[in-house]
Amino acid sequence: MHISVFVNAISVASGSVIGIFLGKSISAGIRRILFQAVGLTTIGIGIQMALETSNFIIVLLALAFGAVVGEFLRIEDIIGAVGKFSKDSHRFTSGFVAATTLFLVGPMTVVGSIRAGLVGDGTLIYTKSVLDFISSIILASIYGISVLSSSIAVLVVQGLLVMASSHLVFLTDQNYLSNFTGAGGLIVVAIGIRLLELKEIKVGNFLPALIFAPIIDFIVGMFMK
Repeated sequence: MHISVFVNAISVASGSVIGIFLGKSISAGIRRILFQAVGLTTIGIGIQMALETSNFIIVLLALAFGAVVGEFLRIEDIIGAVGKFSKDSHRFTSGFVAATTLFLVGPMTVVGSIRAGLVGDGTLIYTKSVLDFISSIILASIYGISVLSSSIAVLVVQGLLVMASSHLVFLTDQNYLSNFTGAGGLIVVAIGIRLLELKEIKVGNFLPALIFAPIIDFIVGMFMK
């Protein structure tokens, strides 16, 4: 484990606490317009990430297989069950999925964690911690405690990536990284669509796509050699 992982989790947790307290003073009208602002920004970030892919067919397959597995495992319902202690379990689910995806999907998470594990360089994760701190304030002011709980996911997932870094070096290859980011980008777009209340998408059920993306990339790479 690298100290940068703890710093990142603490940055999310502290930003969330600030956001939760700020959220109590925000009126319903301001909260609504903030939802829309965050939703539009989220879609923009997702599109930017999606365009980094080197093969949209691989991204499509990853999303398709991931969605089937996610639907079978009822991931969205499981997250909702965890949030039953919250006043609004649906809001908890939306916030947890949005925060976890935004904080854990992308090159900075993968490359940063692998570099921290292999050579002890936590620079990327420290930089990411600052960005996550700001984002968590905004998200927590809207979603509340669900964003705070995502700090645990940040600690666990990045911690596992750091500890398994010697076996995950292949993920730093541009093809693997671009399609992983592309799949994550489309999931982020779905989060934005849900934030804008355009369509109720079970975004949590798409999360296994992030596992399928590098697997499909590996299989395709074997046949293309």
